[in-house]
Amino acid sequence: MDSHDTVMIGRLALALLAGGLVGLERTYHGRPAGFRTHTLVCMASALLMQFTLYQGDLMPDLGANVLRIDPTRMAQGIMTGIGFLGAGVIMRAGLNIRGLTTAASIWITAAIGIVLGMGLYVAGLATAAATIGVLSAFRWVEQRTPTMHYAHLMVRFPRAEHLNADEVVGLAASHHVDAARPSYHLEDEGRTLRYEMVVRTRDPADYGHLAAAMRAHARVLEYSIEPTGD
Repeated sequence: MDSHDTVMIGRLALALLAGGLVGLERTYHGRPAGFRTHTLVCMASALLMQFTLYQGDLMPDLGANVLRIDPTRMAQGIMTGIGFLGAGVIMRAGLNIRGLTTAASIWITAAIGIVLGMGLYVAGLATAAATIGVLSAFRWVEQRTPTMHYAHLMVRFPRAEHLNADEVVGLAASHHVDAARPSYHLEDEGRTLRYEMVVRTRDPADYGHLAAAMRAHARVLEYSIEPTGD
């Protein structure tokens, strides 16, 4: 085993460590792309970058005038492939989108593998530590930061005894839910009126109170409150 082999194995080991640590955080929070996925992504990125760096040693007979080493081309190819992998973990169910953070963590894990494969140990390990901090510590900050919670409200009334849009907005406001941009639909050959609108509140529990009011309202035929977010 020569010095190049030792360096390559060391870089792969660091990629395994960095990718595994990021993946553990994803696994802990029950994400489908977790420990093994992130470890493999980081190691693959490091391995491919080392192939680019050492291709002159692998093909010495080609000569310096024929062989042009450009690590950035390999990095671009890796990140393009990671785009397809990241897209695979993004899932949409109705108005909800999940997996964006996991896709971003896969992307940065590939970047960590690239810089570790290039031999930029301090930058790679520092980025890995920062990534774990963002995924864990920033989650705590995010959960405690005041924010607006959006949802999609749909409610149906008999056309003969429906509430008008202002009354529906007022009903939502009485439970601390702001409503806006109502749309109107006639259904069942004109017998049913359906409203749809975007609603928001600072406390998600307000949606539960609004739902209880909808259930108790004598004129409401059907309703749905679908929270949105990622």
